[in-house]
Amino acid sequence: MKTSLFCYLTNPGLKRPMAEILDDMREMAVEIDEAGWDIIWFAEHHFGHEGYDVTPNAILLSADVAARTKNIKVGQAANIITFWHPLRLAEDIAMLDHMTKGRLEVALGRGLYHREAVHLNPTADIRDDEQNRALFDETLEVMLKAWGEEFFQHKGRFYTFPEPGIVWDHGMSPKSPDYMNMETKELTKLSLQPRCYQHPHPPLWQVVDTPRSIRGAGEKGINAIMWQPTVPVLKERFGWYQEARSAAEARDVPLGHGLAVMRDLYIADTMEQAKEDAGQCINDLYQYVCYWRGLGNMLWLNEDLPPGGKLDPLSPGGSLEALTYDWQHPRNLLFGTADYVIEKIEEMKRELNLQHLVIHANPPGLAQDKVMKSLRAFNERVLPHLRTLGVKTEAAE
Repeated sequence: MKTSLFCYLTNPGLKRPMAEILDDMREMAVEIDEAGWDIIWFAEHHFGHEGYDVTPNAILLSADVAARTKNIKVGQAANIITFWHPLRLAEDIAMLDHMTKGRLEVALGRGLYHREAVHLNPTADIRDDEQNRALFDETLEVMLKAWGEEFFQHKGRFYTFPEPGIVWDHGMSPKSPDYMNMETKELTKLSLQPRCYQHPHPPLWQVVDTPRSIRGAGEKGINAIMWQPTVPVLKERFGWYQEARSAAEARDVPLGHGLAVMRDLYIADTMEQAKEDAGQCINDLYQYVCYWRGLGNMLWLNEDLPPGGKLDPLSPGGSLEALTYDWQHPRNLLFGTADYVIEKIEEMKRELNLQHLVIHANPPGLAQDKVMKSLRAFNERVLPHLRTLGVKTEAAE
C-alpha cells in the first residue's frame, strides 16, 4: 500500500506569517521523506481570505519541496485545470518533471468554488456544470496532445492551436511540413518544449466525487482520489470506477486498482486526547468545506441526511448543526490511538483492497508540535505494523 501526505496549507484568520506556514510544510515533508512515504500532495485554491486554503500554486510548492527532499515524489491534488491555459500548465508540469527527474505525479480537478472560477476563467464557472465539464475534457485533451506528440494541433470548442494565419518564416528555423504550410509559411502545428521527463507524461490522477466524475476517470484510464465517504459508500464508488476502467481497457481491473482514499489523521495516547487536541480543528475545517458540499458525502450507505445537513452546493444556506466531531468520527476520521488507526486502515484494505492511503495530518489551527508528534507516532507505531501484515508502503517493498 502506498502512503501519501496531503499537505493542506491553512492559516485561520490569517494570523501567522506565510513564511512560518511554509516552514511547517517543509518540516513535514522532510519527516515523511526520511520515513519512506511515497508522495506529498498540495492543493490549489484561490482568494481564501478566511485562511482555510492558502495554496494558490501547488506546482511552486512541489518545486520547493522537491529541492529539499531526496526520494519522495511531489504531486498536486489537484491542479484545477479549468482555471489554467492548457499549454502553460502543460509546460509548467513538463518543466517540473525535469526539475525533479521524474519525482512527479499530477492530479487534476474541475474546481469546487465559483468564487475562484469566475475570477480566473469565467468559462469554468461551476454553476454551469455541463460547460465546466466540457472545458475540463478539452483542456485535458490539449495537454495530452502537447505531451504526447512532437508537433500537435487542436481545434475545439474552447481552444484552437495554432492560431490560424500565423506566419513563421525565421531564418534560423528549419522549414518543414511537419509544422508549417510550405507555401504560405503559416504554422500548422506547435511543439511543447520541453516535453516531459516521464514518457509521455507523469502519472495522472483526478480528484473525484460525483458518480459521473468517478466513471469518467475510469473511462479515461486516470487514477482517482476520493476523500470523505464512509467505507460502504467507498466500496460502491470503487465498483463504479472498476467497471468503467475494466470496460475501457477490455480487461478485468481489480477492485482498488488506480484508486486512493484520503483520510484525516491524528494519533494520540487515548481516544479522548485525540478529540481534545484536534477535534475542534477538524470540525472547523469540515464546517467550512461542507458549507458548499453538504453532508451527503459522509453518510452511511442508504442513510438519510440528518436535520441541518441538506445544503444545495450552488445555493448555500441553512445550518450544519448535525456536523459534530462525534457524528463524523466513526464515519471517516483516523483520530485516536495507533491501534484504532491500524484497525481502520485494515478495514479499508479488507473491504476495498485499498492500494493507496493519503493522509491529511495538519487540520487548520492545530499547533505544529502536535502535528509532528502525531506524524511521528504514525511513522513509529503504524507503518511498522502495516509492514508486518504485508500492507507495505512502496518504499518498503
